[in-house]
Order: sequence, then C-alpha cells, then structure tokens
Amino acid sequence: MMEIAYVYLSHMIHIIDTDHPWDVYSINSGHTEVISCLEWDQSGSRLLSADGEGQIKCWGMTEHLVNSWECTQSSSVDGDPIIALSWLHNGVKLALHVEKSGSTNFGEKFSWVKFSPSLTLFGGKPMEGWLAVTVSGLVSLCRLRGRVALADIAFTSGGNIVVAATDGRSSSPVQFYKVCVSVVNEKCRIDTELLPSLFMGCTTDPGRRDKYPAVTHLKFLTRKNSEQVLLCASSQMGSIVECWSLRKEGLPVNNIFQHRSPVVAEKQPMILKWRILSVACGYVILSPTSRNIALRCLWLMIILLFSGLALAFHDGSIQILHRLSLHTMGVFYGSSGSSQRVGEEPAVKRQRAGGPTLHFRALQFSWTSLALVGVDNHGKNTHLRHLLFLLEYCMVTGYDWWDVLLHAQPSMVHNLLEKLHEEYMRQNQVLSTRIVAVKASLCKLSSATAARACDFHAKLLLIAISSTLKSLLRPHVLNTPDKSPGDRVSEICAKNTDTDIDKVMINLKTEEFVLDGPPLQSLQQLIQWVGDFVLYLLANLPNQGSIVRPGFGFLQDGASLGMLREMLVMIRIWGLLKPGCLPIYTATSDNQDSMFLLFCLLTKLWLCSGDESHPQDPDETLIDECCLLPSQLLVPSKDWLPINDGVITKIQSKHQLRLQFGKPYTLPGVNPNAQVEVFRSPASRRMDHLRCLHLGISPTEDSKACTRCGCVTMLRSPNKTSAMRQWEQRWIMNCLCGATVSARESE
Repeated sequence: MMEIAYVYLSHMIHIIDTDHPWDVYSINSGHTEVISCLEWDQSGSRLLSADGEGQIKCWGMTEHLVNSWECTQSSSVDGDPIIALSWLHNGVKLALHVEKSGSTNFGEKFSWVKFSPSLTLFGGKPMEGWLAVTVSGLVSLCRLRGRVALADIAFTSGGNIVVAATDGRSSSPVQFYKVCVSVVNEKCRIDTELLPSLFMGCTTDPGRRDKYPAVTHLKFLTRKNSEQVLLCASSQMGSIVECWSLRKEGLPVNNIFQHRSPVVAEKQPMILKWRILSVACGYVILSPTSRNIALRCLWLMIILLFSGLALAFHDGSIQILHRLSLHTMGVFYGSSGSSQRVGEEPAVKRQRAGGPTLHFRALQFSWTSLALVGVDNHGKNTHLRHLLFLLEYCMVTGYDWWDVLLHAQPSMVHNLLEKLHEEYMRQNQVLSTRIVAVKASLCKLSSATAARACDFHAKLLLIAISSTLKSLLRPHVLNTPDKSPGDRVSEICAKNTDTDIDKVMINLKTEEFVLDGPPLQSLQQLIQWVGDFVLYLLANLPNQGSIVRPGFGFLQDGASLGMLREMLVMIRIWGLLKPGCLPIYTATSDNQDSMFLLFCLLTKLWLCSGDESHPQDPDETLIDECCLLPSQLLVPSKDWLPINDGVITKIQSKHQLRLQFGKPYTLPGVNPNAQVEVFRSPASRRMDHLRCLHLGISPTEDSKACTRCGCVTMLRSPNKTSAMRQWEQRWIMNCLCGATVSARESE
C-alpha cells in the first residue's frame, strides 16, 4: 500500500496509509533543526530524514508494523545542512513498453533493463546505503567549493551517480557532477568528475534576465533518468519552468585539421551538451524556502508511466503539464474542488488578491501516476485496456495496485476480471498467488462481486496451507526419483477418480508421511480449517441461488477442488498415525465416518469440473446428498475478511472528499457493514485469519490488520512448536494477500 510521510511543526514525522489517511502515526524525530528531506526506500519499509544541522536518521518498521517505527541508524555532518538525499540504487529496473500493451506475452510488455547498482559487494550484490548533498558541497563535488542552495540526485545505467547543484541564483550556472562510490579496504571512497553545465534560458533572454532572479526548484525527470532535468525560477510576479535535455552533438572541426587528418574528417568528434526543450510560464510556484510540510519530494514528481508533471501554485491551483513540451494537460483548483481540462472554460476565476489562499505545499504521484496526493498549507490531505495493462505491470513489478483500483468503476470489475484471467492464462503462470490477490482487491469494489473476494482470499489461504502440508512429506530413501512426495500425491490423486478415500490412500507410500516430533498436532487448526471449508462448500451447494454467496467460485474450480481432495487424503493417512490431528466434526450418528462422506461428495463435485473449459453443473443426486449434510454434520459458520472501509470505496463516486487526519470519513446514509451482513452476523466472533483461531467477540489479545485486505492476526504468537512458528514466519513481512507493508494495529 502506498504510504506518505510528512513533517509538520519542524520535528514531528507523521506517517499515513493512503487508503486510511485519517489514521496517523507520529514520530518524535529527535531532530534539533527543521527537517529538510524525507526519502522512502524502494520497499516503503524504511525512511530517511535529514535536517538543517546535518543530522541524518534512518527509520525502520518495528515488527513490520506500519504504525510502529524506530531509528535504526544515523549519521551526521555537524553544522552542514542537508539539501538533497537519496538511497543508493539497487540495480533493478523494469522497462514498460507501452507500444506493446496489446501483446499477449508479459515478456514483450515488460523487460528487465541492464542497470548497475550504485555500490556493489562481492559477486556484484548491491550494497545498501544513502547519499546526501550538503550546503557546502561536502563531500567535495568540485575543487572550488561554493554554496549549494538546491540539488537533486539521479543514477545512470553504468552504476554512477549524477548530482545537479545550483547556488540558487538564476544568473549562476547549474553544475552537474558524476559521482562514483566504491569500497576500498573497508572504507568508502567517493570520486567526482565535472560534467557539462548549463545556464537557464531566462538569463540569456534580455527581456527576462532580471525578471526571475532566484532558482526555486531543481529536479531530474526521474531518479533513473539523468539526461533530462527541470528548472524553475521565480519572483514575486511569477515563475518560469524550463525543461533541458543532455544530448550528443557533433563538434565542428576546422578545415585545416580535416585536410591533415583524414580520420578526423571521416568521424566527427562528439560532445555532450545541454539543450533546452521547452519553457512554460505561470503564476508564482510554491517556494520550498518557507515550507513547514514536506513529502518525500517537493512540488514535482514524474513517473515513467505518466507523461506529465504536477505544479502547485500559490493561488491554490494545480497544473498538469506534459513533461517534455510543458503544455498544459489539465488544471485543478483546490480551493473550489473543481477541475478543468484543456480547452474548457474555467469554472472559477483565479484570485490574485485578498486573504491568505489555501494552496498545496507538496504533491506526490503514486507508482503508476493514477493518483496524486497533496498536502496543503493547513496540513490537509485531499479505459479498460489501460487499467488492465497497469494491473499487469503491478503484478510483474510487485508495486501496489491501490491507485489503479481508484479508477476501476464497479461496472468494470466483471470485465476486468475476465480479461485479466485470459491474459494470465497465456503466460507461464509463475505469479499464481499475486493474480489471486489482484482479483480479490478488484472484487471488493462492487457489492455484486463481494462474495468472490471472499473466495479469492480463501484460495490464497488454501494454497498456503497446501504447500505447508506437502512440505512436511519426506522421501523414505535418499535415492528418490525427480518428483517430490508432494508431486506424487497430486499425480496419484489426479489419476485416481475413486470416491472411496481408503482406495485412493492405498496407492500412496505411507512411509513418506511418517514425521518426527509433534508437528501435526500443532498444525491441527490449519487441518481443521481445511475440513470445515470442505463441509461448508458441500453444505452450501444447494443454496447458491439468486444471492451469490462465498464459496460459489469454488464449485467449478477444478484445481482448488483437487487441492482440497489431496489434502483430505493426506489428513486421512496422518490420522492413522496421530488421531489427534484429525479435524473434529459434530455428527448426529456415532458410527458416521465424516471424512469418508465428505471425500465422496467432494470427488463427485470435482469430477463435474474436470474440464475447465466446459464445466458441468452438479447433478440432482449430488445436490440431494448435499442437502442431507446439515442433518448429518454440524455445518460451521465461516468468518470472512472484512469489507474494505478505506478511501478506495469512498472515491468511486468521483466526488471530492475532504479528509482530516484523526477523523475517519463515513459516507452519509451508507452502512459500511451492509455487504458483510449478507454473509455473516455482525455479532460473529472475530478470527485470527492466519492461524485459523477464533478470538471471541471481544478479544483481549493485541492484534494487527493488513492495510490492503484487512486480514487480522494476533501480534504475539500463542504457539511454541517449531512447525507452527515456521508457518507464522511466512507472514512476518508479508500478508496473505502479498502486501509488503501488511500491518497496522487494530482496535
């Protein structure tokens, strides 16, 4: 999930999750001066802060909770204010080919680009670290040290770092330096080299020479693009933005040298030179010199997918400009909440006079540039094929798809699910769990598909439990064939269509199911979940009528039904070795073989969905047998994941939402539990969704909840056995849905 960090009143750092912007966690940074820079790492789990005294602190999550942070490292250059800060590049870069968005192969749409890390260890492994630029130019950007007022940092594919710096005067040159970082004898070595510089175009124009005396903003287009830079010069009367590009140009050679040296005549020497691409003028752009709020960037952020940049003006408006031509693509007036496209009449005339205007102090684009978050001076936070392409991009890169979902209307969910499934089935299917998580997020956007969201979350848990139980199997001899015991279980269960579980079990080698120690007993709650889920699916088979209930998506999912069938066979064998691990059923008859009955009905349902392209409906006999299940076994109630209550469900109406930190936003006349009541009683017991344990109606244990899917789990483990601890270790950094920043404490 996208996170934002901002500073207010100098020394406090506030961290929020964009889907719950009213939930704020504040950190007393301990900085003695005003914080000047904030910088997230690639994963969003660590944050750098720097101040005007030269102090830099690295903040990390405590126990991977988004609302619990601690300072892990710090460094200081006493008395030298930090003006630019960046993490070293890890060498990972994925290219997105927009012109091939219609391709059916992910390998053609996305490709990994050769990009060297800024600093490497033995074997080429990237080394973590950060780079800071101070007012004095430490560490020696050039031999003649001078005052640096503004700076920015970018990276090259060769592993070098490029630093752009200016003293803040538009009449002075903007200098560029190549910085090489290396480790020699366990000490860091920094080498710098001067690159071609430039003078702003406004200073060479006699009509504008004295109109814009101060450079207020300096920004590379992206961290990975050091060949394009944007500059902004301002005064009390207005601002000007210039876009520059570094290009190779031929160096003219005198005719004398051409006659004397044929080699020079044949091959013209090339030099690097900055060329201005475009210029845009406007009202006064927010100056960073008087800010009291700062995001991880200032007024400007450009992402590879989006061809625009955002400018915040003192009159409260935001302009979206093309990143190269600087043509206006759209205007938003923050004070009135209205927006305007190019060519439309402005809804509100901009006022230049009067009282203080509400304007944005900082802006931040999301990873895919489909969401723009702004913080104003009062501290407040305000296409089917294209969406499909961006969802695929998030699946491949691992970026969160929250901002893509903001643009998916409920009426589009069904078509997006079908198209996403079709595109994925054409691939090598290595992202099997990630696509399930994307589908679950999509289904939460519409009340018509909310039940399917429950199914997708259950499928994620089913896949995780299946891989865990199969990992317990061990070959009984060292010299084994290529297939693992888990693969052999899957192969035998797929070939044997017998409805008798004991006949299927005979074909397996029971020696591979013998385990040392008590791991099975400690995993009993996971085994119980499998047994309860099979019973729930079969008992609700006749009830799938006009209201689509959770579990409906499994009825024709042959792969998931086959997985459940395999686990019942494995559990049956383990039950012979240790009866205490078997799922517990409440039967009306003492001689009722519950697992035998469930396996028989599950196999019949599995055979109906054997052909995924042409699944068959269950016959009347199977439906009649499932109708009798509630009279034979007590059917458990399922506790499904909560419906999303974040911004993503409130912004679908496309009306402007005014949010305030610390105050949850509720839509008037809308019951947030309306969809939940269809599936369960509002007073149902809460459940630890990862450990499959009931917590009661009012649990006393501290718990945490995923910021993406709402999956709740206890903060402290009640188990001490190694098998259960291994299961819990899987979810320390990631949630079941794959969210990397997965937890915030729930009430």
